[in-house]
Amino acid sequence: MQQNNGLDKSQMISFAVLCLVLFGFMFYFQNKQSKEEQAKAQQQKTEQVKNAVKPTQASNINPNVTPGAIQTASLGNNELKIEFSSLGGQVSKVELAKYKAYDHKTDNADLPLYLITKNNSNYGFQFKDKTGKVINTKDLVFTPSVNGNTVTMTANYNGAVIQFVYTLLEKYTLDFKVRTQGLAKITSDNKADFIWDYSVRNLEKGRAQEQSHSEFSYAFNNYKDYDYDGRTTMDEEKETLNWIGVKQQFFASVIEAKNGFTQSKGNQENIEEGEYLKKLNYEGFVQMTGSELNQDFTWYFMPLDLPLLKSYDKNFDEILPLGWSFIGWMNRGFFIPIYNFISSWGLTAGWAIFVLTILVKLILSPIMYKQHKLSAMMRVIRPEIDEVNAKLKDADPMKKQQATMEVYRKAGVNQMAGCLPALVQIPIFYALFRFFPNFIDLRGKGFWFAKDLTAYDDLIKLPFKVPFLGGPPEYFCSCLYHCHSHLHDYDFR
Repeated sequence: MQQNNGLDKSQMISFAVLCLVLFGFMFYFQNKQSKEEQAKAQQQKTEQVKNAVKPTQASNINPNVTPGAIQTASLGNNELKIEFSSLGGQVSKVELAKYKAYDHKTDNADLPLYLITKNNSNYGFQFKDKTGKVINTKDLVFTPSVNGNTVTMTANYNGAVIQFVYTLLEKYTLDFKVRTQGLAKITSDNKADFIWDYSVRNLEKGRAQEQSHSEFSYAFNNYKDYDYDGRTTMDEEKETLNWIGVKQQFFASVIEAKNGFTQSKGNQENIEEGEYLKKLNYEGFVQMTGSELNQDFTWYFMPLDLPLLKSYDKNFDEILPLGWSFIGWMNRGFFIPIYNFISSWGLTAGWAIFVLTILVKLILSPIMYKQHKLSAMMRVIRPEIDEVNAKLKDADPMKKQQATMEVYRKAGVNQMAGCLPALVQIPIFYALFRFFPNFIDLRGKGFWFAKDLTAYDDLIKLPFKVPFLGGPPEYFCSCLYHCHSHLHDYDFR
């Protein structure tokens, strides 16, 4: 019987090539992102100074308004609890009632989940009066009135009446109408500048991962086209946006303009520590008719749940980053339906993933069988190859290669066939890589030592940062763990 002496030279080379492909594939985008961020950092700062939307702290919006003069009004249903501030007439607090936020102090997801609170979001419409003075509705004090599920905010400015009418609807939806009367007497503008400053709150266990998932999302071309921007200065001067949103890992705040936003631009900046992850600032124009601002909008404060997103028919399902092209199709058409089917048996999330893993392994078993068969055939012909190498030790390299290939040909072995099974598996594993951290049904679900299946496992926590790595030390340890576990998916005997 042929004794197995472990990995031979060719197998070690194959193993090294596979590792290079896998790790190169994973780190390519990370390195590319890092270089782009460094290249764009100075440009973003320059743009912010010149003409970008400048974030304004709510406490400094109107220094003439005393805290006691600010009133609030509230609306709520089974999904949302919303509070409105009379300063700026805007949404000042949004709580998603069915979800909880992660508490880093207690290591539990037991905090109320606020998308908006503590002035992390403020927005308004800006225009100029006939003297050239800039007027922003953020600076105005509105008077609130509540009637059923509707809050009406009313402000007066030099005889002009500005009303914001908010109506809370089902499915995480807040209707938002802007109505003015007499505005044409104080302005000649034919469009208003909508400015939205938003700081993303840290809601999840994995800070670095949630930060990387926080970005602009928007649709245009009558909802048919979708785009996003997570790293650079946003610039859509030529497109009319149907909606603009700030996407987080599992939630999104989106505003839809019935007549669209034009000349859109924005910028974003990471926040390295604390309660917030990223600061995003957006600016776009809305049309005024006869110098009156009468436009309809809709706010959506929603979880990124695929059936829910599809139900709006606004192309919101593109917000969910399940992968491009074939990868996304695989997740939407196979992995999510299969996972839902398995979990319908009453299994917990961890066991459902376990069964899904077994199913994937069964599907890949023909490919794995060919790989194992090739490995066995290589071990059989190894003595012949060693003999050829010994005989032709001092021969021309081309002649030695031809002799080696003749051995392979007689044995019916195709060396390239050893790489193909691994290459076939890469899209499948990459689809799963996109699926697990973005599937909201797994959010906060634990299994054995893992408290959250969508976050990195804190196997070891070090009291210092690991140099040259973009994440915290627990992220590094988790990466080692996952790399080790995935290497066991392959048999290199």
